[in-house]
Formats: sequence, C-alpha cells, structure tokens
Amino acid sequence: MPDSDVRRPNVVIIFADDMGWGDLGCNGATAIPTPAMDAVADQGVRFTDAHSASSVCTPSRYALLTGRYAWRGPLKSGVLMGHGPAIIEPDRPTLASMLGSAGYACGAFGKWHLGVGWRWRDGHLDSAFGADARLGAPQELEDGAEIDYQQGFADGPTTRGFDRFFGIAASLDMAPYCFLDQDQTLGVPDQPKQVYAPGQRTGLQTPGWQDDQVDLRVTQEAVRWLRERDHDQPFFLYLTPAAPHRPCVPPEFVRGRTGIGNRADAVCLVDWMVGEIDRTLTEIGARDDTIFIVTSDNGAPTLFAEDGRLEDHLPNGPFRGQKADIWEGGHREPLLVRWPVQIDAGAVIDHPVGLVDLYATLAELCAVDPGTGGEDSRSRARLLLGRPDPDHNDEDDLLVHHTLSGRFGLRMGRWKIEFTTGSGAGFTEPKGVAFDEDHPVGQLYDLDRDPYETTDLWSQRPEVVAEGYRRLQQICRTPDSGLPFGVTLPASQGS
Repeated sequence: MPDSDVRRPNVVIIFADDMGWGDLGCNGATAIPTPAMDAVADQGVRFTDAHSASSVCTPSRYALLTGRYAWRGPLKSGVLMGHGPAIIEPDRPTLASMLGSAGYACGAFGKWHLGVGWRWRDGHLDSAFGADARLGAPQELEDGAEIDYQQGFADGPTTRGFDRFFGIAASLDMAPYCFLDQDQTLGVPDQPKQVYAPGQRTGLQTPGWQDDQVDLRVTQEAVRWLRERDHDQPFFLYLTPAAPHRPCVPPEFVRGRTGIGNRADAVCLVDWMVGEIDRTLTEIGARDDTIFIVTSDNGAPTLFAEDGRLEDHLPNGPFRGQKADIWEGGHREPLLVRWPVQIDAGAVIDHPVGLVDLYATLAELCAVDPGTGGEDSRSRARLLLGRPDPDHNDEDDLLVHHTLSGRFGLRMGRWKIEFTTGSGAGFTEPKGVAFDEDHPVGQLYDLDRDPYETTDLWSQRPEVVAEGYRRLQQICRTPDSGLPFGVTLPASQGS
C-alpha cells in the first residue's frame, strides 16, 4: 500500500454502458478494433472473472460508487427512469465523498442514472425514502411535461461527493433529452423530441439536441476539467459513456468502422473515449501515477436485431446469457486496471472479483480511510499488486449476483448457485420461476469445469446448494433484501 506521506495516486474509472466481456480485443473480439482498451490491458492487469453487482445498470452503478449492494437500499429490482429520485442515501459515503475527504478533486461526466430530485410543477420532489417513497413517476408523467426544469434539481452528483458534474440523467433512451450541468439542465427541455432512434422513450428535449453528440461532449468536458483543475491536487475522474447502450448512435467519425452495425461502432466510440482520456493524462504529466480502470455496468443485450448479428460478433464472448440475466453473460464484465508506478504490465488475473470491491480496493491503494462506507466491498489490492495472501480461502470469497427482476445468485469459490430457474426473469427465454417455498428449485454450476453453464448440478450436489443458501441468507440478513428466507429445501438437500 502506498505510504500515506507520499502524494496519493489519481483515480480514473471509465464505466461503459452495456459493454460486454467479449466486446474487447484483449478478450478475444476480432470484429471490433479496441486499440486503446487493449493497450490498457497490455500495460496493466486484465481480469477475466470480474462481475458487476447486478445485470442491469442502476443497481450496478449504486454498488460501484457505494461499495454496497443496491438491494440493501430502496431499489430491489428494475432500474430507474430518467425522472426517478435519488437512490443513494443522503448520508451514504461514496467513492467521491471518501476520496474528497482526503483532498481529491472529484468529477463525474456522462450517464448518472442514480436519480436526482426533480422539482415538479405542483411543488413536490419525489423521494426514494420514507413513508411517501416512490421510485418513479407514473408512466403517463415520465415524459417530463410536469417537471419545472427551470428550477434545476436537488440530490444530484454534487450532493454525493462530486465537485463537478456534466452529463445526462439516465440512459440515452430515456427523457429528459438534455445535458445536466452541476444541478441545472443546460438549456430547458421544452419541446417534444424531434427524432426517435430505436428504443427511445417519448419525452422532451432541448433545442438542437443530437443523440450522437452526447459522448463527444461529455468527453470534451472531462478533458477540459482534467486540464484546468489544480494540478497540485489529486483527482478522481468518473467517466460514464452512454455507449454502447441502445440507441446505438455512433457519431460520423466512427460510424461504419466495423462494418457489422451501429452497436459495434459504438464500442469503437468507447475505445476512442478511453484513448482521449489516456492521451490527456500523458499531456498533463499524470499518466504514471494514475490508477486507470476500464469496465462496464452489466453485460450486453443480444435480443435486438438492429444491434448486429451474433454470427458476426458475440458481445458477451462465450458466456451464456445477456444483460438482465442471472447467467454469466449478464454480469461478467471486462475489467482492466493500469497503474504504471505500482502494477506490473501484462498480468492476467483469473480470480473472481466484484466491481463492488473497487470501493475498498481504492481506499487501500490511495491510503484513504473508508469510514463507514463499503459494507459489501473487499479490498483486492493484494491481487493488483501481485502479493498473494497465503491465508486466503476461495470458499470464503463470496459474490452476490442479481437480475433485472431481483432474483439472486451466489458465487462461492468454484460454485455458482442461482436461486431461480431460467434466466432469472431476465431478457433470455426461458424466464424461469423464482426460488421460494412453493418452488425450492434453482441452478448450480461448477464454473471451474463448466464456465459456460451447460450442466446443472442442483440435484446432484444438494450439500453445496444448502451451504450456498445458508451463506446467502447471512449476507442478505433479512427478507427485506428480496431473498425468500427459510425456504425448505427438498429432504435430500438438507436444511
């Protein structure tokens, strides 16, 4: 761990939207050129078995920034829409507030998707907490016509630890179609959206809004912030592309680059963003002492024909499933980490880790007190620095998985226990049934021997299922998590 008397390292996290494990050349992609991300892998560490905390975006973002599984908070399933309220509790430590307390400048640029306090025309603000909690506007109001955008918003990123924020409220398929700058919209979204790309919801836009310029603008703002900040102060940059989430609207300079469709070209856009930040770090002399992280919030969707043919490219690599699912394709993520002054180049780590672990890992690497934050986060600093822990027991190294519909899985060493059948009511058929007293069934896979989840061992290894269920209940603590407690397993599987 770095000495606390030495200048703390800078931190950059680039957190793509729906970028799959198989989208990167360093993970085997041949149809999509990703030279900037591949260079980060060559110069640092590439994890092959890293996992988002959820197979959809809002909860995985909550977990990354807080080091806490989202189902402990108000969001037990699904995602927020663009007008959803803030789901990070006002007093919850975040990566930004933790690093900020140690003197870091903290900037967030791009997709937020953790809710803000929009001011409605009738004077109220929705809240995710308390007796009147509501996680989203009724569908008929979600277009935003009843929001007074001129008043700005409360409970945004600048109230959760970030000094600077420029981006969009949620995904690029959700209203409002406008930029957010600190705690205001940039301009007023007061006209119906002019052009709808596939998958976009109805709503209001600011004059002149262009979907394909969003990631270019947020990158421009991030680069400007890096160059203009106080260079004697360490920084934390959280850059969150809208790409390659639908709608896939690559700007002209990358459109057609792959020849296999807009989604693949949008991955090239993410790679360009990585390269722009990397070049800026070099220009300002910060590259060598910056912990540079590239990853994604969940797996890629593969059910939309306009996103490209699976015969041309497998966004989730060889893994089963897709975004929203319990299977590996839903939550196994690319994870690249470079820190030239501390991490040896070219390492590959096959040990399973969670993105929820970044909170504790960065606290240790940056010599910052995590305080009361990061309750579900485990430091992986030893792994990154190549210092094995002789006392480590893989069976105690637990990761919780979670689907769009709030169904649970547990990674326990070589074992993956899924407390649902099918995809866990994700995007893939069959959706399956939820694990409960009436349906005490699920799936069990030995990922050491069967990483692609082809052979279900639920009935053959009842003792593993029982132990996994016992330990998951210990982690979840109460049924408020959404996990059914006290389910009676078949007699042959114990209790």
